[in-house]
Amino acid sequence: MTTMNINRVLVTGATGFIGSALVKSLNSSSNFEVRGAVRGKTLESDASSITVGDLTQFTDWAPALDGIDVVVHSAARVHIQNDSASDSLDEFRKVNTFGTLNLARQAEEAGVSRFIFLSTIGVNGTRTTDRRYDADSDVAPQSPYAISKHEAELGLLEISRHSRMKVAVIRPPLVYGPDAPGNWGRMVHWLWRGTPLPLGAIHNKRSYVGLDNLVDLVTTCIDHPAATNQIFLVSDGEDISTTELLHRVSESLGKKARLFPVPAWLLKLGAYAIGKQESVHRLCGSLQIDISKTRELLNWNPSVRLQDGLQRSAEHFLTSLSMQS
Repeated sequence: MTTMNINRVLVTGATGFIGSALVKSLNSSSNFEVRGAVRGKTLESDASSITVGDLTQFTDWAPALDGIDVVVHSAARVHIQNDSASDSLDEFRKVNTFGTLNLARQAEEAGVSRFIFLSTIGVNGTRTTDRRYDADSDVAPQSPYAISKHEAELGLLEISRHSRMKVAVIRPPLVYGPDAPGNWGRMVHWLWRGTPLPLGAIHNKRSYVGLDNLVDLVTTCIDHPAATNQIFLVSDGEDISTTELLHRVSESLGKKARLFPVPAWLLKLGAYAIGKQESVHRLCGSLQIDISKTRELLNWNPSVRLQDGLQRSAEHFLTSLSMQS
């Protein structure tokens, strides 16, 4: 009889948008024993959890790491609207760089064999022109968030070079799915309410990744022999314009998008006038990702098509609304 090899996995940020989906998915498989690291909230799934408090360079991870084979690190300080910190980069570094490397060093000392780090495509930059970002593209992080993530990547790869713990870095673009926070959640609410939007003439191309596909790639990286000390880009494998995205989401919601055509140059001009350049660049600019390395090295392909992912997200949104009424 063959004995099944069970990976004992610690997921940080286990109550967050991505972390909670990871815990739920991994916990449903007999191949994994899952432990969720939380700040205080309890897990919705029946996976075991452990409270670790804030993610800093001083956090004691010893109890959480006891007996763990693989760490999936999804906890982070994310983009904050109207950030009031006097030194924004310093605040991001405290959590995303120093906090991450503190965890990694303790994980290595505890005998963890693999460390999977959820980074961001922002490490490569914020827009593409004539060439997609691929795994070999130069890095050009611009926001404090992306800079702190890139610094963590460099530190993790350096740790792996001098230890037996191997690292896999995943750089996703915008992640959408049920209960997605931030700009995605606001967009879905606007479309459901029929809010008129001046985005009917945007001819860009952007890559997105559904939560299901991201979780599937993380799961692949847990034990795939080719995933060690590599950086992977991920997307749904289909690039669409902002205008087309809004139409597709509205259709999935059973609504008609109320979009009126304003030229992108005029939107950008107005954004510069009110200091919202980056917000409009994310709507009007292109950001395309080449996932060839991920496909070829890991024999991985997105399991859920973009249209199906959007439909699932919309159905969850509508179900949540009906339960509230």
